[in-house]
Amino acid sequence: MLYSRLKMEETEDRTLASYASHSSASRGRFYPDEEPEYRTIFQRDRDRIIHTTAFRRLEYKTQVFITDEGDYYRTRLTHTMEVNQIGRTIARALGANEDLTDAISLAHDLGHPPFGHSGERTLSRLMLENGGFDHNRQSFRIVTELEQRYPDFPGLNLSWEVLEGMVKHETEYDRADAKDFNPDLRGHIEAQIVNAADALAYSAHDLDDGLRSQMISPRQLEGIELWELLVDHTNVNPYHMEELNRHILIRKLIGVEVTDVVENTIKKIHQSGVKTAEDVQKLSYNVVSFSEDLHRRNRQLMDFLYRELYNHYRVVRMAQKADRIITDLFEAYHTHPEILPNHIQQTVEKRGLERTISDYIAGMTDRFAIDEHHKLFEPGRLP
Repeated sequence: MLYSRLKMEETEDRTLASYASHSSASRGRFYPDEEPEYRTIFQRDRDRIIHTTAFRRLEYKTQVFITDEGDYYRTRLTHTMEVNQIGRTIARALGANEDLTDAISLAHDLGHPPFGHSGERTLSRLMLENGGFDHNRQSFRIVTELEQRYPDFPGLNLSWEVLEGMVKHETEYDRADAKDFNPDLRGHIEAQIVNAADALAYSAHDLDDGLRSQMISPRQLEGIELWELLVDHTNVNPYHMEELNRHILIRKLIGVEVTDVVENTIKKIHQSGVKTAEDVQKLSYNVVSFSEDLHRRNRQLMDFLYRELYNHYRVVRMAQKADRIITDLFEAYHTHPEILPNHIQQTVEKRGLERTISDYIAGMTDRFAIDEHHKLFEPGRLP
């Protein structure tokens, strides 16, 4: 049987929950763009995101550890793929639109600069008097303006629902600025799923990398309720943190949290009486969330990670290194714009010098920024 776009839309309408976002009901795109025969609108958005330069660069951008710390730590790309996998699992269990969840999750971190949150803090400081810098807004600018891949429109011309999901992306690190996308409405259920998947991935995978790097030890986790629960339910000896044991514990953590999100969300949906996608957005709270008990336990774990991992001297040293590199590059480009590549200089008139520099640095990978710093500030290095 041939599965055309119309056939796939019919399948969605028949199988997805009534509160899900249906491809056939999409508000469409900002520019005329004929839809393909064998992909839904959200599937096409996902494919466009994957083929961007910004997506490929995520492979060499920091999550917690700068890429030259080792090849086996998570990067922005691996984090994105993990959020994607968790998000799709939750969406499938709730009867939400997997393809829309897919697209939003793959795009949610496109705007991250090199060196993770350290790099973002530095760019935000440097751009304070020129509109600031926020990776959420940068992600939106990438898909609506900066990626030039089509002759008939700027950016990727993504659907309303994907763009709305991006601008309403909120976690502990991220805050939404949705003034152009019905700011009085919450994110649709797929956007909320990505928010939960992102928070879940952070806590589980940063714990994994922290243990792998030995910056935190199992003994330090004694008394953390979520950790004690994992140990009790896996029969793993936490003091012999071999690689297999760590995998068992982290896998269990993800399973516990995904199950809690799904079960708590179903409970909230039934209690709220929502019937449509718009009903979900009109609520005064997110339906996709942890239970109060797991939220409290997760908060305890995150507080531990802030204290013991993100403020570990090795991570703080990396943050200082990142701040120095980005500050030096920004000031050098600002003082001598002529050292910017020609194609970057050509955008100054349209965007302004500071925003041009910010866009250029934000698009760098860790290793490109480090190499550029060497070229500009180390005697004897070729430009």
